[in-house]
Amino acid sequence: MFPVVGIVVLILLVFGGFALTGGNLGPVMHALPHEMLIIGGAAIGSLIIGNSGKELKALAGGLGKVFKGPTYQKADYLDCILLVSTLMKMMRTDGPVAVEPHIEDPANSPIFQQYPKLLKDQTLVHLICDTLRLVVVSSGTLDPHAVEEVMDSALKSHHHHAIKPADGLQGLADALPALGIVAAVLGVVKTMGSIDQPPAVLGGMIGSALVGTFLGVLLAYGLVGPFATRARTVIESDAAIYHTVKQLIIASLHGHPQPLVIEAARSGVDHANQPSFAEVFDGMRGR
Repeated sequence: MFPVVGIVVLILLVFGGFALTGGNLGPVMHALPHEMLIIGGAAIGSLIIGNSGKELKALAGGLGKVFKGPTYQKADYLDCILLVSTLMKMMRTDGPVAVEPHIEDPANSPIFQQYPKLLKDQTLVHLICDTLRLVVVSSGTLDPHAVEEVMDSALKSHHHHAIKPADGLQGLADALPALGIVAAVLGVVKTMGSIDQPPAVLGGMIGSALVGTFLGVLLAYGLVGPFATRARTVIESDAAIYHTVKQLIIASLHGHPQPLVIEAARSGVDHANQPSFAEVFDGMRGR
């Protein structure tokens, strides 16, 4: 909702302010479609040149995140803590083999099925299952520090790929002012080809050419740049749930008391999404 409001405010205040100060919107509106075609075409072409089909799809997904916002809310972090705590408690009380059916086929696991939203996140499911599979194979003798290194490596790799849409949008934002200059130069070339026209006509053509520079800068710093910042914020916000999984598993493998394990997981969650200590324990008792 807020990105849409921001776009409306941006357009109204920029063009409205221009009109209120005596500017004539007619020439701007006349040149806008042509300049947008040149700048937009150059931007799309550069994206196609510099990215694979998979990366372009991820870029579109990153743009969608700008408007959808973070995937996970407070209730999801609570569910994550309950899910992993249940598995770790089962491993501690019944042995590593007891969790094997759940991590080998999470889609049919009664434990995972209680959390359908989390089950849809393959990154989260693989992080849990692959890590616990290591513990099961080693019969629970793995050094927790070694497990933590493996999880850190997995999280780093995931973040590297997940953040690419934001990097792609930022790269586009950095290129747009130059693409606006390209459109402006083409407008000047067109003007020079009509140098025999009256000054009034030449003035209008030069003004149309300058719209290209204006558009490039406006799109870069008013739209695409903020889109990149918003996408990065949302991606990093959603990544916090994976670190919650890591804190739960590592603290449990260290043999810490359950209250300390839960607190280790809660402490890494943003305050807006952080379930209270009582909420976690109430959830665990209720389940």
